[in-house]
Amino acid sequence: MRNFEDDPALADLLTPNQIQRLSEGLSALCREPVLITEQRLNESVPVEFNLETIGWLSGGASASEREAAAGLVSFLMLFVAKYRLAANLHHDTTEASYAELQRQNAALKASEARYRELSDQLQQQVDEQVAVIRQTQQELYESARLRSVGHLAAGVAHEINNPVGFISSNLRVARDYVDNLEPLLPDTADNRDMLGDFSDLLSESIEGTDRIARIVADLKTFASIDQADNALCDLNSLLLSAIHLVQTEYDHNLTIIESLGELPRIPGHPSRLSQTLFNLLDNAAQAIGNDGRILVRTQADDAGIQVTIQDNGCGIPDSIRSQVFDAFFTTRPVGSGAGLGLTVARDTVHAHGGQLTLDSQEEAGTRVILVLPAKQGA
Repeated sequence: MRNFEDDPALADLLTPNQIQRLSEGLSALCREPVLITEQRLNESVPVEFNLETIGWLSGGASASEREAAAGLVSFLMLFVAKYRLAANLHHDTTEASYAELQRQNAALKASEARYRELSDQLQQQVDEQVAVIRQTQQELYESARLRSVGHLAAGVAHEINNPVGFISSNLRVARDYVDNLEPLLPDTADNRDMLGDFSDLLSESIEGTDRIARIVADLKTFASIDQADNALCDLNSLLLSAIHLVQTEYDHNLTIIESLGELPRIPGHPSRLSQTLFNLLDNAAQAIGNDGRILVRTQADDAGIQVTIQDNGCGIPDSIRSQVFDAFFTTRPVGSGAGLGLTVARDTVHAHGGQLTLDSQEEAGTRVILVLPAKQGA
């Protein structure tokens, strides 16, 4: 719509249809037909708007009729122009309002995008904090469990060591008495059988007390109740204690092949390392059943200390292999495992500056390799 910054023409104010209708209306008022055009015709008079000629009016019965009709048209053009001016102002205002709404809408969209980005960042921070809380909960759970085992081991050592000690001593003295009594008794078949059976009973009892003492010693080593949180660790010794405890757990029915190399002592947390080794051995024992075997090998080189625990058990299916290190994930029956064994093992190894890798094929066994640096910060 034209803003009339320049002087308008007749066609700017009226459409051809409006010009025709106006001409017909004036013709009805005059004695002769009247015609409004943009070109000058014979005996036509000008139609003015703002002192400018915008058209010509011809026809009518006389010059006075033409002058009167032209004046009426000029008068009407003033109202037409005012209407157009108001319409243009309304149009311009509407367009400005629409442009402002578009600008505000764009600003709202930009603000929404910023808030969405901020929300995503906050959600990421929340997820990270939740992960830290879960990790802390796992560590607290494991720490509490280790303390419980340590207290249990301390109680077992205190309550069992002393009676086992004097039982073992008395049995050995009794065996010596049997040896001394043998030449004093009549040499009969019954006496020989009785003395032989008695000696065997005493030997088996002594062996049983020695086994109890070894179990208590292994439990103390496993729980590290006599050591500080950070100490120089002999991994071979910790591994042997874990092996003995696993064997005891499975009634000494496991086939475990040991190939332990000479290792340097490293600073670390003995109780956590013991727990890690026990968890890995327990997983292997669960996998092999009654007919499999476990290979335990240690070695040291320039890369550090490497502990390998390999079994020929059932292996891990492809469908769950990516989940084995997830907290609380377990394939054991409900109540048989917390699903933290491999998670705690991995985190403990990482805390000692090492790496834990797992390679497994279904029905072909599993190999876990634990690598620790030979030298660490305390």
